[in-house]
Amino acid sequence: MKLELNPIFEHLWQGKDPFAEVDRLEGKVYRQLEGRRTLRFETDGKGYFLKSHKGVGWKEIFKNWAQLRAPILGATHERDAIAALDNAGIGTMTMAAFGCRGSNPAQQESFIITEAIEPSISLEDLAIQWRQQPPSIQEKRRLLMEVCDITRRMHAAGVNHRDFYICHFLLPLEGNDRSLKLIDLHRALIHADLPFRWRLKDLASLYYSAMDVPLTRGDKMRFIKAYTGLPLRQALEQDRALWRAVRKKAKKLYKKALRKGIVR
Repeated sequence: MKLELNPIFEHLWQGKDPFAEVDRLEGKVYRQLEGRRTLRFETDGKGYFLKSHKGVGWKEIFKNWAQLRAPILGATHERDAIAALDNAGIGTMTMAAFGCRGSNPAQQESFIITEAIEPSISLEDLAIQWRQQPPSIQEKRRLLMEVCDITRRMHAAGVNHRDFYICHFLLPLEGNDRSLKLIDLHRALIHADLPFRWRLKDLASLYYSAMDVPLTRGDKMRFIKAYTGLPLRQALEQDRALWRAVRKKAKKLYKKALRKGIVR
């Protein structure tokens, strides 16, 4: 069994079975699937988020392998991704507790508890507000460059998010640290060298989710220049295939979302 607890949970669960304590936690349930639960709870007046996993079963593992996808076996992915982003200097969640037990990958139990980033607003909700109250050019560019910096650092560290939408960027509304925080890392993968297809997936997902911000041509060019660290003309020529593929895939995602009626 692997167990990592901050002082608060180490004290609360001293002499107890952490997995039994996790099962007893109650709060606002955000997701309840077979073998997986996500909820917000409070301890000593402080908010936390729990993601617990009870094992995905061999059927789910084989299905993912057949689709050439890495199966998500539990909370270890998120724990490792948080550590990788921390090492890369990227703002993300703060882990409060982690546990994993069982050698059988189909029946492995695990959990992760992170501190709630509150109060905050997602960039998706902020963009909706901007439709009624447009931001200053300075504020919009500041956030655009911050998103770009997070994306660049993340990919340079070999991490791809796999759910890289603007709804997963949180902007804290109080405190001294008002920098963006990247959340929801349970599907993230870590590579020694990030493959083209995963870089493309993240960039296209990000672009698709920001299409209604709206972004000007200048915004897009600033992102490309900052992401590559190259003069704009060189960046467009050197990575022409990537940016064309990003645009094509993002538009395809947007059209699919329109058909499903999920674009706001």
